[in-house]
Amino acid sequence: MLKRTINCGEIEEKDIGMEVIINGWLHRKRNLGGLLFMDIRDRSGIVQVVFDPATTEKELFKMLQSLKVESVVGIKGTVRKRIKANPKLKTGLLEIAGKSVEVFAEAEDLPFSPFTDENTDETIRLKYRYLDLRKPEVRKILELRAKVTQSIRNYLINHNFIEVETPILTKSTPEGARDFIVPSRLNKGKFYALPQSPQLFKQILMIGGFEKYFQIARCFRDEDLRQDRQPEFTQIDIEMSFVEQEDIIRLVEGMYKNLFKEILDVELTIPFKRMKYDEAMLRFGTDKPDTRFGMEIKDLTEAFKDSNINIIRSNIEKEQKLLALFLPGGASLSRKEINDLKEEVKEKGVNGFIEFKIKDNIVTSSYAKYLKKDEKELLLKMGETNDLAMLFIVHPKKGQETIGRIRVFLAEKFHLIPKGKWNFLWITDFPFFSFNEEENRYEAEHHPFTMPNPDELDKLETDKDHIHALAYDLVLNGNELGGGSIRVHNPALQTRIFKAIGLKEDEAKEKFGFLIKALKLGAPPHGGIAFGLDRLVWIMSNAKSLRDVIAFPKTTAGICPLTDAPGEVTKGQLNDLGIEIKNGQKN
Repeated sequence: MLKRTINCGEIEEKDIGMEVIINGWLHRKRNLGGLLFMDIRDRSGIVQVVFDPATTEKELFKMLQSLKVESVVGIKGTVRKRIKANPKLKTGLLEIAGKSVEVFAEAEDLPFSPFTDENTDETIRLKYRYLDLRKPEVRKILELRAKVTQSIRNYLINHNFIEVETPILTKSTPEGARDFIVPSRLNKGKFYALPQSPQLFKQILMIGGFEKYFQIARCFRDEDLRQDRQPEFTQIDIEMSFVEQEDIIRLVEGMYKNLFKEILDVELTIPFKRMKYDEAMLRFGTDKPDTRFGMEIKDLTEAFKDSNINIIRSNIEKEQKLLALFLPGGASLSRKEINDLKEEVKEKGVNGFIEFKIKDNIVTSSYAKYLKKDEKELLLKMGETNDLAMLFIVHPKKGQETIGRIRVFLAEKFHLIPKGKWNFLWITDFPFFSFNEEENRYEAEHHPFTMPNPDELDKLETDKDHIHALAYDLVLNGNELGGGSIRVHNPALQTRIFKAIGLKEDEAKEKFGFLIKALKLGAPPHGGIAFGLDRLVWIMSNAKSLRDVIAFPKTTAGICPLTDAPGEVTKGQLNDLGIEIKNGQKN
């Protein structure tokens, strides 16, 4: 075997005259003036190899002429200077005069070229993922992911954390999403669940006295997929004992400061800014606001309740809300452009908008003549010159979130989001409960092991709309990186919370009896946080999709085109498990 002595991309001028062996893929070949030029690629880069028919065995030269790209070869030759340099290559000043070749694997015709077919359908790329992985940009993202993981692991170990693996086969518990379930052959009729998170296990580790735990954990959720969601994902999981919220926030800020300096050479300023949940919803219509640009939501309901503009006044009387966005530069839009924009926002969930142009301290619109003096002054005060004031009539409950989505849509459409900014933001003081309208009941906003605000415990059973949690999320550029909370360590309080979310005593005992028992045997105050590693790398790499940062992702239908998973199983396998499939089973 021609075993390499040097990597393709690491050949330097000091190697001129040396005999070397390289291993790699045939990236490209050209036959010019009788000479055969072959670009050979490995993980380190590309180098050109030249074969001269005058000095190469006839049969070898003929074979190389017919060899297809992406074949895997070993080549022996001598390093020399190139006659014509290629500034695009790291090795562009050098080449190898080829002497001998060993073909390790001859490639067939490719279904697509990973280097030239830019518009190949994503399903095809995932079906032949091994070809797609050969692209340098794909590999660089996965290399970045490895560096991010290593940096975080080193940081936590240096802060005295212990890395512990928790079970993949566990028990199904209500944690907010649907579980993937796994049948047990040894215990027919019973099922494991794949973990949505290591939540209960990391709390058990705190009760076990580990005090500082982390894990790069695999997690699974059987839910509808989209651009930023996969059925299996990786989570940076952290838990600490004898801490308060501030301790966790300081640790995490230090971790990200170290990570961004080490990986991107970006100097983050800490502490990060903070915002309470209620304020974020009012100003941005979301609990993960992108603060790289302004255009905050303004509530004009009270100011315009007696407006002379009938459509506004009558809807406010019907308890609708009047929310506004001030689009920078929007006053320069033509009538056609504004009408087109109205149609676009209708697709986002609102029935158009009423617009006012602000120019040179003057408000103009077909509605301007109906504005009262104080209404006009308010628009001028809130807006800047050349702004387009866009007034939306919305539902009192869902309207803020709808306009929040339109805010982001407008920012992307009109290129208002600056590049190269890293805006971290803590969101705190989340509601403890959320109301599930489909099931007509209150449930835990995060999970039922979150500590309620100790000053509001009297509201736990009687005023669920106004009790807050000791919970916190970290947001980066409009994306939720992760979240956590201080946990309940008092068994009596934990039992109260289970009752408050509608769990009957026997149901709570069945699902969480082991946790209550553990809490009764001495649990320290503890809390933690978890971050989505996939999403973090997605943002840091500026990749187009979350699937681009995962080596073997699923499609939005939850299918792996490479392996055709999920697939059918035989009747024999089902019989071993004591399972019968009533519909769709072919075997």
